[in-house]
Amino acid sequence: MMKRHMAKMGLLAAALLVVLAVAISQAEPRETVIVALGDSLTAGLGLPQDQSFPAQLEVALKARGHSVRVVDAGVSGDTAAAALKRLDWALPENADAVIVELGGNDALQGIPPKGTKQALAKIIERLQEKGLPVLIAGMEAPRNMGKEYVESFGAIFPDLAAQYDVILYPFFLDGAALNDELMQKDGIHPNGKGVTIIVEKIMPKVEELLARVQAKGQS
Repeated sequence: MMKRHMAKMGLLAAALLVVLAVAISQAEPRETVIVALGDSLTAGLGLPQDQSFPAQLEVALKARGHSVRVVDAGVSGDTAAAALKRLDWALPENADAVIVELGGNDALQGIPPKGTKQALAKIIERLQEKGLPVLIAGMEAPRNMGKEYVESFGAIFPDLAAQYDVILYPFFLDGAALNDELMQKDGIHPNGKGVTIIVEKIMPKVEELLARVQAKGQS
């Protein structure tokens, strides 16, 4: 009788543990996966991995109470067209949203703005086909490219944001560009402190992106 009683108690305890585990898993919010798709500015060229944009953004979001993981899908040297080619394998299956930071290399290479815009448009279209909310971070062309090029290039990002109803952050390097204390010696890439400033400035737009993920989950 005692053995049978102990066996029943063991089964009851196991059942309670299962119920408790399910309750805990349901109580914990699902981790939101944000993919940062970009070039060397995303990849963190010249920086320790923990100082890169995706790494600092994840830490900052968690400090604000968000359950998130930011995936670094940045490849140094990528143009918008190159990122389009690798898009499918760059996105994990559990991606919830995407930050698109591209175009800087296009401008440095003097690629016609029309081509850059077409490539970015296709990226956005394919992300939206997957049901992924998008934040597009704008870039500015070097002034030595000429007024016409600079203006045409700068118009790419607000035009796409309006056309596809994606969130726009006008200039990714805002707050860091042209500041020697926040940029690396090349004058193109931010240092760790510069990335911190970028993260602080882009945070409201990233939280807007998270709100779209949440709204999508509730619809």
